[in-house]
Amino acid sequence: MSPPICLNCGAVLPSDAKACPECGADDETGWSEEAYAPQPDLPDDEFDYEKYAKQEFGSKDPVPHGISVFWWIVGILIVAALLYLWFR
Repeated sequence: MSPPICLNCGAVLPSDAKACPECGADDETGWSEEAYAPQPDLPDDEFDYEKYAKQEFGSKDPVPHGISVFWWIVGILIVAALLYLWFR
């Protein structure tokens, strides 16, 4: 029986897997009881994205919110051009 995650690469395994679909590990090559691999370093429920973003990117917001004035103007010009072509 396969473990819930591959002990070789950390991929999630189907319950009836004979081998890992990602790396090919199986009982003989990597997920036997004797095999060990550390758990993948994934964030848990306690992970604070805001703190991480501030640490990585400083005080600047990593994902700008809203549409800049430039893109509003571009959109209006495109709509105006399409309307002009439609009614000409």
